[in-house]
Amino acid sequence: MTKRLSLWRVAIRPRWLAALALALVVASVFAALGQWQLERSIASATVIERDTETVVALSSLETPQSTITTEGSGRMVSVNCSFDASDDVMVTNRQAMDRSGSWLVRHCRSDDGYSLAVVAGWAPANGTIPSATGEVVGRYVPTESPQQSDLRAGQREAVAVAELLNLWAEPGPVYGGYLVMASAPVGLDTVSTVVPQSETELNLLNLFYALEWAIFGVFALYLWFRLVRDQWERELDEPSALAPKLG
Repeated sequence: MTKRLSLWRVAIRPRWLAALALALVVASVFAALGQWQLERSIASATVIERDTETVVALSSLETPQSTITTEGSGRMVSVNCSFDASDDVMVTNRQAMDRSGSWLVRHCRSDDGYSLAVVAGWAPANGTIPSATGEVVGRYVPTESPQQSDLRAGQREAVAVAELLNLWAEPGPVYGGYLVMASAPVGLDTVSTVVPQSETELNLLNLFYALEWAIFGVFALYLWFRLVRDQWERELDEPSALAPKLG
């Protein structure tokens, strides 16, 4: 019984090994060109600068009952507030680089009748909460997602707007994010915030060229495989074609 010719035996013939070496060289050249285009895409990336530190009115950037916008996220804003002490909430288990503890989150009613969650500061140890009415300045950030908390014990660990509006007596239209006060009222410690990083926009044309060179490299190896496979299939068909016909 004749042993069936394997694809592997065809592939390791000197002719096809040489072809494989050539395909690998071509693929390497294409990979180098793709890497070069990728580096050009990164090097020529556009840094999108936006002013987040100049204080502007919150109402000029955001509207209630909608998700926070890219322009408003992380922006220093101001809003005229009146606080309702009966709606104050302590958010527990907050962690920072220099401390841990609870945040005092207050219900701000703006002059327009809109509601906004405001992190006034780290909760005081003596339990005394200062009252305040007037302009509030701070960083406007996206809402957090509700977390599993011991609600019966009054513990909440996330500043989740969707949860807070169910706790406030008369929420009305609510802003989608919350504000962290830049300077806490007397008796509280300020919660520090981070300046948003600048966004970078890659050069899509160079990125497309990098992908194109990668595809060419893969195609070079695939072409070698197809040529070997075609040769193997031809040699498998030759014995049947040369075999004498019976009858």
